[in-house]
Amino acid sequence: MGRGGAHLRAMPRKDGLETRDRAWTQPGAYIESLARRRTFRRARGEKPRTQPESPKLLLSTAPFLVLLALLAFVTIGIFVMAYPGSQPQPKPKQVAAKEQGVAQRGWLQEAEKEFH
Repeated sequence: MGRGGAHLRAMPRKDGLETRDRAWTQPGAYIESLARRRTFRRARGEKPRTQPESPKLLLSTAPFLVLLALLAFVTIGIFVMAYPGSQPQPKPKQVAAKEQGVAQRGWLQEAEKEFH
C-alpha cells in the first residue's frame, strides 16, 4: 500500500481509557470500568462556579413580562367586548294577544275517560 492507502492499526481512544484484552465476565471488572469513566469525566469536567450567574434580562424576565402584558391586553379586550352597554338592545318580544277560548260541554269528562 502507498502513502495515501488505508492503515490497519487501532486508533487511540479519546476518552482516556486504555483497553485491556480481558473478558468482561466478572461484575467487578464492569464496576471498575464505570468508576474509572466517572473519575475521568469528573477530572475533565468544568469546575463549579463560586458565584451564581447573574440572570439575563432578555432570556428570563422580559419574555415573562411580555406574555403577562399580552394576557392583560386580551383580558381587557374581552371585558370591553362583553360589557352590556356595547351590545345592541334586544328587540322586544311580541306576545300573542290573549283570546278567550270556548270549549264544548263535557270535554273534561271525555278527556278523563281517555286517560283512565
